[in-house]
Amino acid sequence: MAITQAMCTSFKTELLTGTHNFTNSSGNTFKLALYAISSGGKSSTTATLGAATTAFTTTGEVANSGSYAAGGGTLTNVTPSASGTTAITDFADLSFTTATITARGALIYNSSATNKAVAVLDFGANKTSTSGTFTIQFPTADASNAIIRIA
Repeated sequence: MAITQAMCTSFKTELLTGTHNFTNSSGNTFKLALYAISSGGKSSTTATLGAATTAFTTTGEVANSGSYAAGGGTLTNVTPSASGTTAITDFADLSFTTATITARGALIYNSSATNKAVAVLDFGANKTSTSGTFTIQFPTADASNAIIRIA
């Protein structure tokens, strides 16, 4: 079982069919769910996520704790723009408060489009909060760092 950082292959195809709208005020609702690959998930099955992931799954999702609830949290979109010749979009940082969580990765998905997968994030190691704040900090929204970049 593993979590591998990737932009989901199905997402790339869905971009060409107009499935996803990242506009801040009038676009789709995107969410981020947290996953474990060892103890810490709410099921005995651990997460397997990567480029082949097509939709949100509860398999391996971390247990509800503090402000983290099943399905994760709603992301605040940064309206797409261009940085040089690269199209970019990003999200505001997301925090789950008073949470006891151990997560190895996350899935960004479009809850407005039948939970279609966008991207898998691999934290590289388990990240933990104990009755504290678990924060997902997104990178700078530029051509080299934005969480979603099309060059």
